[in-house]
Amino acid sequence: MYEQLKLDNQLCFRLYSAAHLTMKAYQPYFAPIGITYPQYLVLLVLWEQDHQPVCDIAKRLMLDTNTVTPLLQRMEKAGLVIRQRGEQDTRQRIVSLTDKGIDLRDKVADVPKCLGESIMEQVGSADELKAIIPLLDQLIEGLKKIESKCQNC
Repeated sequence: MYEQLKLDNQLCFRLYSAAHLTMKAYQPYFAPIGITYPQYLVLLVLWEQDHQPVCDIAKRLMLDTNTVTPLLQRMEKAGLVIRQRGEQDTRQRIVSLTDKGIDLRDKVADVPKCLGESIMEQVGSADELKAIIPLLDQLIEGLKKIESKCQNC
């Protein structure tokens, strides 16, 4: 009677499951070096461009600053980043990598390749896997538009 409400008919559940399982797949690579998947994402942003305001990191990760701030606090305690007041705006916090945070880049450099190879063993070729990236990007952009419309309601 309510086919649309069956779990197996939900796109959102498939996306949630894929995201959850992706985070779990990274765990064996990150546990020995003491980072989590969300911390890895922050490190990726900072490895691309160091010395960023918290709000820019949050925006890049599509998260609220309230979510990113506790994550950064844990990373600071672990010695991966430092947070300093902005020079022009002292209310702003600028996040920078420490030497330890920079050095982690070498330790995790092979993780995407290793994980990609493991995934390809299960699902098929690299071309098949790469083919879904543009579709996921379109989905993300569409969901961003829906989110911005909902914020204006």
